[in-house]
Amino acid sequence: MGLCTKGFAGVSSTVNHVLLTGGAGFIGSHVAEAVLRRGLQLSVIDSLDNFYSPTAKRANLEGVRKAGNFTFYEIDLCDFETLRKTISKARPDAIIHLAARAGVRPSIESPQLYERVNVGGTVNLLEVARQHGVKRFVFGSSSSVYGITNKVPFVEDDPCLRPISPYAATKLAGEFFCHTYAHLYEISTVCLRFFTVYGPRQRPDLAIRKFATLMEAGNAIPVFGDGFMGRDYTFVDDTVAGVLAAVDYEFPPAATPFDIFNLGNSHPVSLNELIATLESVTGRVAVRERKDLQPGDVPITWANIDKARRMLGYRPTTPLGEGLERFVRWLRSTHARRDS
Repeated sequence: MGLCTKGFAGVSSTVNHVLLTGGAGFIGSHVAEAVLRRGLQLSVIDSLDNFYSPTAKRANLEGVRKAGNFTFYEIDLCDFETLRKTISKARPDAIIHLAARAGVRPSIESPQLYERVNVGGTVNLLEVARQHGVKRFVFGSSSSVYGITNKVPFVEDDPCLRPISPYAATKLAGEFFCHTYAHLYEISTVCLRFFTVYGPRQRPDLAIRKFATLMEAGNAIPVFGDGFMGRDYTFVDDTVAGVLAAVDYEFPPAATPFDIFNLGNSHPVSLNELIATLESVTGRVAVRERKDLQPGDVPITWANIDKARRMLGYRPTTPLGEGLERFVRWLRSTHARRDS
């Protein structure tokens, strides 16, 4: 089920205008700021869906505007005709595609929705990119495509990928469609497998945000399983650096202009260790509420980042403790502004 990945076929044109999908979200808003700080023209597409608060997403966009001006389009990627007209008007040099229906557990409850948004939306975007001659396409994939495996750390050319949630399956399907369009139409494409990204603006449904919020309020945190489940937590700034490196990448000759890179920290941390670090950073004692493991959860994620280090110059620099301190400062300042 794995994709055979070789090097990239050459696209050497300079990128001046980036179109970013999902730019109002957690990772996307940080990528948007980084693009603007480079002095590039930016167009952002986001549907502002209600998976979590649209108000929070609008606040993210206001934060991005402090870094520079950009054009915003509130568009559903499933609306092909509106998407086509928007891309025709924007005429970007490169597309960074981060928009997706997120979450492993919700995808089990609504698999058709995840397929429609994540697979159908990605195919729509690739087709419009083909029609308008976009030659660089960066796709935000996920470590969840590896599924349950005894082969750690995870390597991009693993020939046996077994996703165990609809969300993971949609991300793997997105990678296959990216490869297909790269092969047929020479759209130089990078798929980036993100590993448990955290930091300021993190979604409220994700573990670190959920745990810290509950601990701050003196409430119990849900701990699924025995606490030894491992995750390769990656600070958002490090992930953003990898995304921009993928846009910049000078592609050597190859048969198909396509490749895949892991963007992780390569230091998996157990759930118990994460909670202990949060206790240290917040000064709060976590009250654990033990629960059974949930369907779709994998026992460990662990990125081998040798390939990204070698080919993208990707080097994550943020230790977990430092990243959590920065996240908690943001969380507390955000709550303070809201409460006032």
